[in-house]
Amino acid sequence: MAASGGTKAVVAALAANLTIAVFKFIAWAVTASSSMLAEAIHSVADSGNQVLLLVGGKKARREADEQHPFGYGRERYVYSFIVSIVLFSVGGLFALYEAWQKFQHPHGIEGKWWWVPLAVLIGAIIAESFSFRTAIIESNHVRGKQSWSKFIRTAKAPELPVILLEDLGALVGLVLALAGVSLTLVTGNGIFDALGTACIGVLLVLIAIVLAMETKSLLLGESATAEHVEAIGKAITRDGAKLIHLKTLHLGPEEILVAAKVSVAENSTGEQIAAAIDDIEVRIRAAVDLKCVVYIEPDVFSQTQAGNPSESVEK
Repeated sequence: MAASGGTKAVVAALAANLTIAVFKFIAWAVTASSSMLAEAIHSVADSGNQVLLLVGGKKARREADEQHPFGYGRERYVYSFIVSIVLFSVGGLFALYEAWQKFQHPHGIEGKWWWVPLAVLIGAIIAESFSFRTAIIESNHVRGKQSWSKFIRTAKAPELPVILLEDLGALVGLVLALAGVSLTLVTGNGIFDALGTACIGVLLVLIAIVLAMETKSLLLGESATAEHVEAIGKAITRDGAKLIHLKTLHLGPEEILVAAKVSVAENSTGEQIAAAIDDIEVRIRAAVDLKCVVYIEPDVFSQTQAGNPSESVEK
Protein backbone atom coordinates (compact mmCIF):
# COMPACT_ATOMS: atom_id res chain seq x y z
CA MET A 1 0.00 0.00 0.00
CA ALA A 2 2.79 2.40 0.88
CA ALA A 3 4.51 1.96 -2.47
CA SER A 4 1.33 2.35 -4.54
CA GLY A 5 0.17 5.29 -2.44
CA GLY A 6 3.54 6.96 -2.81
CA THR A 7 3.50 6.47 -6.57
CA LYS A 8 0.03 7.98 -6.84
CA ALA A 9 1.12 11.04 -4.87
CA VAL A 10 4.28 11.40 -7.00
CA VAL A 11 2.34 11.22 -10.27
CA ALA A 12 -0.22 13.76 -9.04
CA ALA A 13 2.56 16.15 -8.01
CA LEU A 14 4.40 15.66 -11.33
CA ALA A 15 1.30 16.46 -13.39
CA ALA A 16 0.61 19.59 -11.34
CA ASN A 17 4.19 20.86 -11.45
CA LEU A 18 4.69 20.40 -15.19
CA THR A 19 1.53 22.33 -15.95
CA ILE A 20 2.30 25.06 -13.44
CA ALA A 21 5.90 25.43 -14.67
CA VAL A 22 4.74 26.29 -18.21
CA PHE A 23 2.42 29.05 -17.00
CA LYS A 24 5.03 30.44 -14.61
CA PHE A 25 7.57 30.73 -17.44
CA ILE A 26 4.97 32.53 -19.56
CA ALA A 27 4.27 34.93 -16.71
CA TRP A 28 7.98 35.59 -16.24
CA ALA A 29 8.48 36.14 -19.99
CA VAL A 30 5.83 38.88 -20.17
CA THR A 31 6.64 40.62 -16.87
CA ALA A 32 10.32 39.87 -16.03
CA SER A 33 9.27 39.18 -12.42
CA SER A 34 12.08 37.50 -10.48
CA SER A 35 9.55 35.83 -8.17
CA MET A 36 7.91 34.22 -11.20
CA LEU A 37 11.27 33.01 -12.53
CA ALA A 38 12.22 31.59 -9.14
CA GLU A 39 8.85 29.85 -8.90
CA ALA A 40 9.18 28.52 -12.47
CA ILE A 41 12.60 27.03 -11.72
CA HIS A 42 11.18 25.68 -8.45
CA SER A 43 8.45 23.85 -10.40
CA VAL A 44 11.01 22.49 -12.88
CA ALA A 45 13.16 21.24 -9.99
CA ASP A 46 10.13 19.63 -8.34
CA SER A 47 9.14 17.97 -11.62
CA GLY A 48 12.65 16.58 -12.02
CA ASN A 49 12.56 15.35 -8.45
CA GLN A 50 9.31 13.50 -9.04
CA VAL A 51 10.79 11.83 -12.11
CA LEU A 52 13.76 10.79 -9.95
CA LEU A 53 11.41 9.26 -7.36
CA LEU A 54 9.62 7.27 -10.07
CA VAL A 55 12.95 6.08 -11.52
CA GLY A 56 14.17 5.09 -8.07
CA GLY A 57 10.97 3.14 -7.42
CA LYS A 58 11.34 1.25 -10.70
CA LYS A 59 15.01 0.42 -10.13
CA ALA A 60 14.27 -0.74 -6.59
CA ARG A 61 11.98 -3.50 -7.94
CA ARG A 62 14.88 -5.35 -9.58
CA GLU A 63 15.50 -8.86 -8.31
CA ALA A 64 18.47 -9.63 -6.11
CA ASP A 65 21.57 -10.86 -7.93
CA GLU A 66 25.07 -12.09 -7.11
CA GLN A 67 26.46 -8.56 -6.73
CA HIS A 68 23.52 -7.33 -4.63
CA PRO A 69 22.26 -10.41 -2.77
CA PHE A 70 19.86 -8.37 -0.64
CA GLY A 71 18.26 -6.69 -3.63
CA TYR A 72 17.97 -3.09 -4.73
CA GLY A 73 15.40 -1.73 -2.27
CA ARG A 74 17.71 1.06 -1.12
CA GLU A 75 17.66 2.59 -4.62
CA ARG A 76 14.61 4.51 -3.40
CA TYR A 77 16.69 6.06 -0.62
CA VAL A 78 19.50 6.98 -3.01
CA TYR A 79 17.18 8.76 -5.43
CA SER A 80 15.40 10.53 -2.58
CA PHE A 81 18.76 11.86 -1.37
CA ILE A 82 19.48 13.12 -4.90
CA VAL A 83 16.12 14.90 -4.75
CA SER A 84 17.28 16.86 -1.70
CA ILE A 85 20.44 17.92 -3.55
CA VAL A 86 18.45 19.05 -6.61
CA LEU A 87 16.01 20.99 -4.44
CA PHE A 88 18.89 22.66 -2.60
CA SER A 89 20.95 23.60 -5.67
CA VAL A 90 18.52 24.08 -8.56
CA GLY A 91 15.63 25.36 -6.46
CA GLY A 92 17.02 27.11 -3.39
CA LEU A 93 20.38 28.45 -4.53
CA PHE A 94 19.03 29.63 -7.88
CA ALA A 95 16.24 31.56 -6.15
CA LEU A 96 18.76 33.21 -3.81
CA TYR A 97 20.97 34.11 -6.80
CA GLU A 98 18.02 35.58 -8.68
CA ALA A 99 16.99 37.56 -5.58
CA TRP A 100 20.49 39.00 -5.29
CA GLN A 101 20.42 40.08 -8.93
CA LYS A 102 17.03 41.72 -8.45
CA PHE A 103 18.21 43.53 -5.32
CA GLN A 104 21.08 44.94 -7.41
CA HIS A 105 18.77 46.08 -10.21
CA PRO A 106 15.19 46.34 -8.91
CA HIS A 107 12.39 47.19 -11.33
CA GLY A 108 8.63 47.18 -11.08
CA ILE A 109 6.11 45.15 -13.08
CA GLU A 110 4.66 47.28 -15.83
CA GLY A 111 2.72 46.93 -19.07
CA LYS A 112 -0.61 45.44 -20.01
CA TRP A 113 0.35 41.97 -18.74
CA TRP A 114 0.70 43.04 -15.10
CA TRP A 115 -2.22 40.78 -14.13
CA VAL A 116 -0.70 37.59 -15.57
CA PRO A 117 1.54 36.74 -12.55
CA LEU A 118 -1.42 37.14 -10.19
CA ALA A 119 -3.61 34.84 -12.28
CA VAL A 120 -0.85 32.25 -12.64
CA LEU A 121 0.00 32.27 -8.93
CA ILE A 122 -3.62 31.94 -7.83
CA GLY A 123 -4.15 29.09 -10.31
CA ALA A 124 -0.93 27.43 -9.14
CA ILE A 125 -2.05 27.64 -5.51
CA ILE A 126 -5.28 25.85 -6.44
CA ALA A 127 -3.43 23.14 -8.42
CA GLU A 128 -0.79 22.61 -5.71
CA SER A 129 -3.56 22.36 -3.10
CA PHE A 130 -5.06 19.41 -4.95
CA SER A 131 -1.63 17.76 -5.21
CA PHE A 132 -1.00 18.38 -1.49
CA ARG A 133 -4.43 16.95 -0.68
CA THR A 134 -3.56 13.74 -2.57
CA ALA A 135 -0.28 13.43 -0.64
CA ILE A 136 -2.11 13.92 2.67
CA ILE A 137 -4.76 11.31 1.81
CA GLU A 138 -2.17 8.71 0.76
CA SER A 139 -0.03 9.44 3.81
CA ASN A 140 -3.00 9.00 6.14
CA HIS A 141 -3.34 5.42 4.88
CA VAL A 142 0.02 4.54 6.46
CA ARG A 143 0.53 7.28 9.07
CA GLY A 144 -1.80 5.79 11.67
CA LYS A 145 -1.89 7.83 14.88
CA GLN A 146 1.56 9.39 14.41
CA SER A 147 1.93 13.15 14.31
CA TRP A 148 2.96 14.60 10.96
CA SER A 149 6.44 15.48 12.21
CA LYS A 150 6.98 11.96 13.56
CA PHE A 151 5.68 10.43 10.33
CA ILE A 152 8.17 12.43 8.27
CA ARG A 153 11.01 11.54 10.65
CA THR A 154 10.26 7.81 10.91
CA ALA A 155 8.70 6.83 7.58
CA LYS A 156 10.68 4.09 5.85
CA ALA A 157 9.17 4.76 2.41
CA PRO A 158 10.72 8.09 1.34
CA GLU A 159 8.29 9.12 -1.41
CA LEU A 160 5.40 10.35 0.72
CA PRO A 161 7.51 12.51 3.10
CA VAL A 162 9.35 13.99 0.11
CA ILE A 163 6.13 14.86 -1.71
CA LEU A 164 4.55 16.22 1.47
CA LEU A 165 7.47 18.56 2.11
CA GLU A 166 7.76 19.56 -1.55
CA ASP A 167 4.06 20.36 -1.85
CA LEU A 168 4.06 22.25 1.44
CA GLY A 169 7.10 24.19 0.31
CA ALA A 170 5.46 24.87 -3.05
CA LEU A 171 2.31 26.26 -1.43
CA VAL A 172 4.23 28.47 0.98
CA GLY A 173 6.51 29.60 -1.85
CA LEU A 174 3.51 30.52 -4.00
CA VAL A 175 2.05 32.59 -1.18
CA LEU A 176 5.39 34.37 -0.75
CA ALA A 177 5.62 35.00 -4.49
CA LEU A 178 2.04 36.29 -4.56
CA ALA A 179 2.84 38.67 -1.70
CA GLY A 180 6.01 39.91 -3.40
CA VAL A 181 4.34 40.44 -6.78
CA SER A 182 1.29 42.12 -5.24
CA LEU A 183 3.39 44.56 -3.21
CA THR A 184 5.50 45.32 -6.29
CA LEU A 185 2.36 46.09 -8.32
CA VAL A 186 0.92 48.29 -5.58
CA THR A 187 4.10 50.22 -4.81
CA GLY A 188 5.96 50.00 -8.11
CA ASN A 189 9.05 49.00 -6.10
CA GLY A 190 10.85 45.89 -7.38
CA ILE A 191 12.50 45.34 -3.99
CA PHE A 192 9.38 43.51 -2.82
CA ASP A 193 9.63 41.15 -5.80
CA ALA A 194 13.27 40.47 -4.90
CA LEU A 195 12.37 39.97 -1.24
CA GLY A 196 9.71 37.39 -2.17
CA THR A 197 12.28 35.58 -4.31
CA ALA A 198 14.79 35.53 -1.44
CA CYS A 199 12.19 34.11 0.95
CA ILE A 200 11.42 31.35 -1.56
CA GLY A 201 15.13 30.52 -1.79
CA VAL A 202 15.55 30.31 1.99
CA LEU A 203 12.45 28.13 2.26
CA LEU A 204 13.68 25.67 -0.37
CA VAL A 205 17.14 25.44 1.20
CA LEU A 206 15.62 24.64 4.61
CA ILE A 207 13.32 21.96 3.18
CA ALA A 208 16.23 20.43 1.24
CA ILE A 209 18.32 20.24 4.42
CA VAL A 210 15.51 18.46 6.30
CA LEU A 211 15.07 15.98 3.44
CA ALA A 212 18.82 15.34 3.23
CA MET A 213 19.09 14.65 6.96
CA GLU A 214 16.13 12.23 7.02
CA THR A 215 17.20 10.41 3.85
CA LYS A 216 20.80 10.14 5.07
CA SER A 217 19.55 8.21 8.09
CA LEU A 218 17.74 5.76 5.81
CA LEU A 219 20.84 5.36 3.65
CA LEU A 220 22.98 4.57 6.69
CA GLY A 221 20.51 1.86 7.66
CA GLU A 222 17.63 2.16 10.10
CA SER A 223 16.17 -0.57 12.26
CA ALA A 224 12.57 -1.68 11.95
CA THR A 225 10.01 0.38 13.82
CA ALA A 226 9.55 -0.21 17.55
CA GLU A 227 6.20 -1.86 16.82
CA HIS A 228 7.75 -4.30 14.36
CA VAL A 229 10.68 -5.08 16.68
CA GLU A 230 8.24 -5.83 19.48
CA ALA A 231 6.12 -8.05 17.24
CA ILE A 232 9.20 -9.96 16.07
CA GLY A 233 10.39 -10.44 19.65
CA LYS A 234 7.00 -11.82 20.68
CA ALA A 235 6.94 -14.14 17.68
CA ILE A 236 10.34 -15.58 18.58
CA THR A 237 9.47 -16.23 22.23
CA ARG A 238 5.93 -17.49 21.63
CA ASP A 239 6.90 -21.17 22.08
CA GLY A 240 8.95 -20.50 25.21
CA ALA A 241 12.26 -19.83 23.48
CA LYS A 242 14.45 -17.18 25.06
CA LEU A 243 15.63 -14.28 22.95
CA ILE A 244 19.29 -13.39 23.49
CA HIS A 245 19.95 -10.79 20.80
CA LEU A 246 17.82 -9.20 18.08
CA LYS A 247 18.91 -6.81 15.38
CA THR A 248 16.86 -5.52 12.45
CA LEU A 249 17.76 -3.46 9.40
CA HIS A 250 15.63 -2.03 6.59
CA LEU A 251 16.91 -3.32 3.25
CA GLY A 252 14.28 -1.16 1.59
CA PRO A 253 10.99 0.43 2.58
CA GLU A 254 9.10 -2.88 2.51
CA GLU A 255 11.86 -5.36 3.37
CA ILE A 256 13.84 -5.94 6.56
CA LEU A 257 16.76 -8.08 7.64
CA VAL A 258 16.18 -9.90 10.94
CA ALA A 259 19.18 -11.35 12.77
CA ALA A 260 18.48 -13.05 16.10
CA LYS A 261 20.26 -15.25 18.56
CA VAL A 262 17.90 -17.56 20.46
CA SER A 263 18.41 -20.13 23.17
CA VAL A 264 18.10 -23.86 22.66
CA ALA A 265 18.15 -26.66 25.16
CA GLU A 266 21.64 -28.03 25.81
CA ASN A 267 20.58 -31.54 24.89
CA SER A 268 18.80 -30.56 21.63
CA THR A 269 19.64 -32.56 18.54
CA GLY A 270 20.54 -30.92 15.27
CA GLU A 271 17.20 -31.95 13.85
CA GLN A 272 15.32 -30.37 16.76
CA ILE A 273 17.30 -27.14 16.47
CA ALA A 274 16.62 -26.92 12.72
CA ALA A 275 12.89 -27.51 13.26
CA ALA A 276 12.76 -24.84 15.99
CA ILE A 277 14.53 -22.32 13.76
CA ASP A 278 12.14 -23.07 10.88
CA ASP A 279 9.16 -22.49 13.17
CA ILE A 280 10.60 -19.18 14.38
CA GLU A 281 11.13 -17.98 10.82
CA VAL A 282 7.51 -18.78 9.94
CA ARG A 283 6.25 -16.91 13.00
CA ILE A 284 8.41 -13.86 12.28
CA ARG A 285 7.13 -13.57 8.70
CA ALA A 286 3.55 -13.91 9.92
CA ALA A 287 4.05 -11.26 12.61
CA VAL A 288 4.94 -8.31 10.36
CA ASP A 289 3.54 -6.99 7.09
CA LEU A 290 6.99 -6.77 5.48
CA LYS A 291 9.23 -9.06 3.48
CA CYS A 292 11.75 -10.56 5.87
CA VAL A 293 15.22 -11.95 5.35
CA VAL A 294 15.73 -13.97 8.53
CA TYR A 295 18.90 -15.36 10.08
CA ILE A 296 18.58 -17.25 13.37
CA GLU A 297 21.61 -18.31 15.40
CA PRO A 298 21.02 -20.95 18.10
CA ASP A 299 22.88 -20.61 21.39
CA VAL A 300 22.68 -21.72 25.00
CA PHE A 301 21.03 -19.18 27.30
CA SER A 302 23.33 -18.36 30.23
CA GLN A 303 22.49 -17.05 33.68
CA THR A 304 24.59 -13.95 32.91
CA GLN A 305 22.23 -13.10 30.09
CA ALA A 306 19.23 -13.89 32.26
CA GLY A 307 20.48 -11.47 34.90
CA ASN A 308 20.73 -8.65 32.36
CA PRO A 309 17.39 -8.68 30.50
CA SER A 310 17.85 -5.09 29.40
CA GLU A 311 20.85 -6.16 27.38
CA SER A 312 19.28 -9.30 25.92
CA VAL A 313 17.71 -7.48 22.94
CA GLU A 314 19.72 -5.13 20.80
CA LYS A 315 17.86 -2.94 18.31
